[in-house]
Amino acid sequence: MANIRTLKKEIDTCVYEVISDCLTYSALNPEKNQDDVSSLISEAVMLRNNLFRKINAPLSGENDVKMKKHFQEIRKEFTDGIDDLFGRLSSLSKKKKK
Repeated sequence: MANIRTLKKEIDTCVYEVISDCLTYSALNPEKNQDDVSSLISEAVMLRNNLFRKINAPLSGENDVKMKKHFQEIRKEFTDGIDDLFGRLSSLSKKKKK
């Protein structure tokens, strides 16, 4: 990780991409899965806010090794969360209309 600012920008970019894809899906399929799409958007925003909260409140007074591990865990949570959101969005297009 280069720095905290870069990590925050990466998180914002990916979360906004998830939201953009959700809105595109919703616009192209107005009759399908609107509640699920809204839920995905809410979860994307919550993921972003939770990650920012963890980044802004790191373990104070800890050594570099613990800080590095803390940010590695944040990065893993970020990549897993974004991957899950994109996977769930792509599975929505395969679902039948409710």
